[in-house]
Amino acid sequence: MMLQTEQEKFEWELIYNYVIPIGIGVIAIFILYRLIRIFQVYYVALFKKPLLIYHYFNLKKLDTEQYSILKKEYAFFRRLSLKQQRHFEHRVATFIKKTEFVGMQELFVTERMKVLIAATSIMLTFGFRKYLLDIIKTVIIYPKSYYSTINETYHKGETNPQLKAIVFSWEDFRQGYHIGNDNLNLGVHEFGHAIHLNASVNNDISSVMFNQGFYKLTSYLQNHQTVRENLIASKYFRAYAYTNHYEFFAVLMENFIETPSEFKSQFPQLYKYMQQMLNFKFAGY
Repeated sequence: MMLQTEQEKFEWELIYNYVIPIGIGVIAIFILYRLIRIFQVYYVALFKKPLLIYHYFNLKKLDTEQYSILKKEYAFFRRLSLKQQRHFEHRVATFIKKTEFVGMQELFVTERMKVLIAATSIMLTFGFRKYLLDIIKTVIIYPKSYYSTINETYHKGETNPQLKAIVFSWEDFRQGYHIGNDNLNLGVHEFGHAIHLNASVNNDISSVMFNQGFYKLTSYLQNHQTVRENLIASKYFRAYAYTNHYEFFAVLMENFIETPSEFKSQFPQLYKYMQQMLNFKFAGY
């Protein structure tokens, strides 16, 4: 009987000294997490941007060749402040490290391809806290437009959430990158799709910010017939934009990046919504 009493005493001491405090600690952490989450949502709703966008323990660096490519060839990077450039470099380096690049049809993937593709993604998510997209783990690159057996047509690029891949024709990606004012940019278009699709299946604070902004943008258009009519009549956005709401956003993204002054001049409210949903207020935008 004495042994049983001592055993029970030991068990109760264990519960009181360890199990209960740990349980209380777990509950407290969960409650704190939920409170922080609620605060972040309200913060985004109030200030139209996430809290603590750039916060890293250790900033990664590109190697010499990669950094030279970024600085020489990516004008957006050069327009950033020195502090923003360090954050941008870190994000590009992280994208390259965590993403698999696959060349098709015997294409050799160069460092230039990696840097320019990574920089395009990072440019579009530079206002996000969570800047890497969960639905993109692999970048597949073809030399030029490629034949799809699924719909029996040639493609220049596509985003495939099921395979967690984004696909580019390098010839068309490069052309879109080099001609910077024709509102045709394959990289921006496809990463626009990726951002949109990623936000639709995630609830991180950057996705919340994007979804809130996109809802406001579409609601604004639905409630203003004159704006819709002017949108179509202006022919500023190519006709492909009106295929569906995914293509609409991807085309808006191309125009927003390539001709921001014209976009803002013709459709200032739409421009404002694009800025808000991407938190894109740097490099002259």
